[in-house]
Amino acid sequence: MSSRARAGEHGDLLRDAVGLVVRELMEAEVATLTGAGRGERTPERVTNLNGYRERAWETRVGEIDLQIPRTRSGPAYFPSFLEPRRRCEQAIVSVVMEAYVNGVSTRKVDRLVEQLGIQGMSKDRVSRMCRDLDEHVQQFRDRPLEGAYPYLWLDAKHLKVRDRGRVVSKALVIAYAVHDTGRREVIGLDLGEVESEAFWTEFLRGLRARGLTGLRLVISDHHEGLKTAIARVLDAPWQRCCVHFATATCTATADRLNAAWCPPPCARCSTPPTATKPAGA
Repeated sequence: MSSRARAGEHGDLLRDAVGLVVRELMEAEVATLTGAGRGERTPERVTNLNGYRERAWETRVGEIDLQIPRTRSGPAYFPSFLEPRRRCEQAIVSVVMEAYVNGVSTRKVDRLVEQLGIQGMSKDRVSRMCRDLDEHVQQFRDRPLEGAYPYLWLDAKHLKVRDRGRVVSKALVIAYAVHDTGRREVIGLDLGEVESEAFWTEFLRGLRARGLTGLRLVISDHHEGLKTAIARVLDAPWQRCCVHFATATCTATADRLNAAWCPPPCARCSTPPTATKPAGA
């Protein structure tokens, strides 16, 4: 689902979020180059800004139109994340996508700034970037669901995340739907302690509250808690996901074949050797 989101179904949302982050990164870099932030009057300023120049930047979430600040005199500014042979784009996109799942973290943004080698990034600027990104993410997660969604897929994936200094396993649940117009989109995601009936029920009630209607079929795996939550909250026909079913069938078949071809050792093979008494003892 993340690849589909990057490919275009939610490309605009992710692209806007990445654009928001790189704008703040460029402002921080150009403030270091000029000796002062935008609009600041300080003796440390060595030059002023003189508009912008446009440049297209190809990323895994689509093409982003950059507005690169121009300096009036002195060395020209070039964003560090555009330098060749640097994996800055991957790092920026990873921070943005993790923000959609696990929330915005100033620690991760600080790590991103350090990885990009940006000097002079103040705590206030980092906090503002996190706040703007958090608002962008929250708008995506809380947006109203307008129109009918006849088909809904529900799934969960267990991830290792850092929580209060410990690495723990948590369940990422995703709702992926087809709109009545044929548009496919991720309509909800959330991170919970465990994939339980109570967690699924709360998640599905949140989708209902945002306007999820018109369901004709819900597809998921055979998780009993999820099936109960679907029947209780959505009241729609349910079908087992064919991919999960095929995976479970192959796993069960492989286990039976391994048991048939690799029987347990016989009594003679498993009997430990007996110690023999030396001659003349």
